[in-house]
Amino acid sequence: MKTTRLWIRDPLAILAQDSGGGLVIDGTRIVERVAAGASPAAPVDGTFDASRHVVLPGLINTHHHFFQTLTRAHPVAINKPLFAWLQALYPVWEKLTPEAFRLATRVAYVELLLSGCTTAADHHYLYPKGLEHSIDIQVEEARSLGIRAFITRGSMSDAAGGLNPAALLQDDDTILADSERALRRFHDPQPGAMIQIGLAPCSPFNVTKHLMRESARLAELHNCRLHTHLGETLDEQAYCLERFGQRPVDYLEEVGWLGSRTWLAHGIHFNDNEVRRLGKAGVGVCHCPTSNMVLASGRCRTCELEAAGSPVGLGVDGSASNDNSNLMESVRHALMLGRITYSAEEVTHLDALRWATEGSAACLGRTDIGKLEPGREADLALFTLEELRFSGSHDPLAALVHCGAHRADRVMVAGEWRVIDGQAEGVDTEHLRLAHSQLARDLFGTL
Repeated sequence: MKTTRLWIRDPLAILAQDSGGGLVIDGTRIVERVAAGASPAAPVDGTFDASRHVVLPGLINTHHHFFQTLTRAHPVAINKPLFAWLQALYPVWEKLTPEAFRLATRVAYVELLLSGCTTAADHHYLYPKGLEHSIDIQVEEARSLGIRAFITRGSMSDAAGGLNPAALLQDDDTILADSERALRRFHDPQPGAMIQIGLAPCSPFNVTKHLMRESARLAELHNCRLHTHLGETLDEQAYCLERFGQRPVDYLEEVGWLGSRTWLAHGIHFNDNEVRRLGKAGVGVCHCPTSNMVLASGRCRTCELEAAGSPVGLGVDGSASNDNSNLMESVRHALMLGRITYSAEEVTHLDALRWATEGSAACLGRTDIGKLEPGREADLALFTLEELRFSGSHDPLAALVHCGAHRADRVMVAGEWRVIDGQAEGVDTEHLRLAHSQLARDLFGTL
């Protein structure tokens, strides 16, 4: 018989104050934090012995490109900066099919779940012929796996940037019509939502200002979030100055995006004044440390942005610029890159974990996930410290990050176990790997 009140009991460590005795889950939500040595205030139907586990809020990924799982470490693109990397891969991605996209999406969701991620945001902006309903595919796959999903309807509509092949572009009217369709069909703005939709024109160099402004209008109408790449490279900055006569943040303000409904991917190349403006407006920034290092794009000013008032979250970014979908690994990279950028005292393992949980939730505009406290959704990631990499460690929370945890033992989403003993429920991971690998070779092999 299904239990409704479950006590996650006596964890080895937990990222929550006064919760040494664990948490009580009732249905989809956390209803109590139990102090060390205490028992729940009301009877429970079952217990889970967490004495081997370090318990975290479910990690929240705020930027990804699922389709890229099919082109990891592709020989045409390795060892290139962003613009050259894009120019090399766009002709490869033109071959994307609905079948390939579904498999790529499934692999990304499963990888994320296994890394302790319970909410996955994707920024899909490629719409070759036949892939007009990619949002529907992502919703179907998220529902089948039980992961919480934030799916953004991305887009490219302008070839003026010189990077974007015509086969991957849609006109503004088509984009806006499908954006509204996706919002009406799938977007749930209520607390506890399993599926939410955002609008995400790709970047300043491949969409029109009209599309940016109309997306902002739709977002206001449907109470959804706005997302785009901004401040990722110096090339982008130079492009905006040449084409628009303004820097990227000025462009953002002109098109009506400089507000708390917006979160940005990367946000590296902002000056002091821009950091203050973004913070004052409450614009969120998703830090993508792994991708930023792979493409040598630069370092996000996480500490300054957070101090100015911008929510700072964490994302794995595309699986062809990472090249995986492991958010726990990105937590460690955020720590290490933060240390190099600032100091050992200014960026700690707790900061990196906060960015991947509370900060990411704030970027998505959600107050129902991201922390282990009563009233929040029961999204949990449980890790053990039983691999050789953790031998000799002392502080369990620090060990997760410093010693390189990368796979959760248990993952709960909305009160349901979705990963048990390191395996995603209902998924034949080996069969998935073989099918995905074969399709990647057949469809995207070296040109």
